[in-house]
Amino acid sequence: MQNVVLEIPSDILFHVRIPESKLILELKKELAVQLYRDKLLSFANCSRMAEMSKVEFHFLLGEKKIPRHYDVEDFNQDLETIKSLDFI
Repeated sequence: MQNVVLEIPSDILFHVRIPESKLILELKKELAVQLYRDKLLSFANCSRMAEMSKVEFHFLLGEKKIPRHYDVEDFNQDLETIKSLDFI
C-alpha cells in the first residue's frame, strides 16, 4: 500500500494553533486518536501513526478522555494466551 498525502490549504493551516515545528506530528496524533475513538483503526496501528509508544498513546487517550476498546472477552483471550505461554 502506498502512503497517503493529505492536502490542507495553507489558509486553514495558518489558523491551526500548533507551532509549525510540531504541526505534522500533532496532526498525526489527532488523526490517530479520532481513528481509534471511532474504532476505525487498532490501538497498535494508531500508536504507530502517532509515532508514540503504546504507553505514551495510552496516556494521550487518557488526556483526551477516550475510552479504551478492551472488554471482558478481550481480557479472557489475553489470559488464555498468557496461560498457554506458561506464565501462570
